[in-house]
Amino acid sequence: MQVLLCQEPGQLRIVHRPAPHPEEGEVLVRIRRVGICGTDFHIFQGKHPFLQYPRVMGHELSGTVVSAPQGSGLQAGQNVYIVPYLACGMCVACRKGIANACQDIRVLGVHIDGGMAELLCVRASNVIALGATSLDDGAMIEFLAIGAHGVKRGGVSSSDRVLVVGSGPIGMSAIVFAKARGAHVTVMDQRRDRLTFAQSKLGVDAILSAGADAETEAREATSGDFFDVVIDCTGNEAAMQRGLGFVGHGGRLVFVSVVTGDITFSDPEFHKRETTILASRNAQLDDFAAVVREMEAGNIPTKALRTHSGPLDCGPELFREWVRPETGVIKALLEL
Repeated sequence: MQVLLCQEPGQLRIVHRPAPHPEEGEVLVRIRRVGICGTDFHIFQGKHPFLQYPRVMGHELSGTVVSAPQGSGLQAGQNVYIVPYLACGMCVACRKGIANACQDIRVLGVHIDGGMAELLCVRASNVIALGATSLDDGAMIEFLAIGAHGVKRGGVSSSDRVLVVGSGPIGMSAIVFAKARGAHVTVMDQRRDRLTFAQSKLGVDAILSAGADAETEAREATSGDFFDVVIDCTGNEAAMQRGLGFVGHGGRLVFVSVVTGDITFSDPEFHKRETTILASRNAQLDDFAAVVREMEAGNIPTKALRTHSGPLDCGPELFREWVRPETGVIKALLEL
């Protein structure tokens, strides 16, 4: 089968590998769509903290069942999406029902080879029928679930004033799900095109340019209260460290972002605001289900989010193009 391999940072190539054979309890899936996200670009650029090369990337996946074990509820020819988090089921996090924070988690395309390949074997519990949802939309469910989980972690409600920092795909997902909960949502970014998109396509209530005067502008816009919930989706150390300055007293700061460095903040500011700081890691099954419900209700503008696509065998050239900000990629899909 054909596979897109990241041999080392900056080096992608098409290789051929033997087709996999499913073990007991596994589904053999013919991959049809692979969403490209910031994690993949970070792997390509050598910036990901949890990875060894070479690696077959790809964790935003939809496809068609080739074979499935009895009792799985799946059958050949069925379109599915894949939950890419393989939890151990035994550690303290798994025992608490938070398998997304499993101590020994393996994420497809990160810790182990993923879905930039024609065929993939996955345990049946991680393969979910798409129903009426398209293959294109199916490959977008995982990144949307990340944002949904961040909003859930922040305990966002209709009475909250929310600031989403970073308007990449994950930030856009956080906007969608904060709005779905009835919150007043502001988005902050340096890119005017992304802010415009958030206004025109996602219905964000206000925008804020991430310049030197952002704190002053936020104070004025909120009558000095700042925000009940700040959700950082930047993947940028400086932005994450700046985030506390936008949290109102008694507010919550949610880090969806993960970086390799240390994050520091002013302890007096942290204490006087009685701030709650939360990590948001991966997503849970109910987050995936929430995404599907919102998709089926027509509340997620997936066609607008899906800006680029191309075939797997052009992957090396497409990655070099899509990684450039001027290309205007929001969500790109590789097609098989």
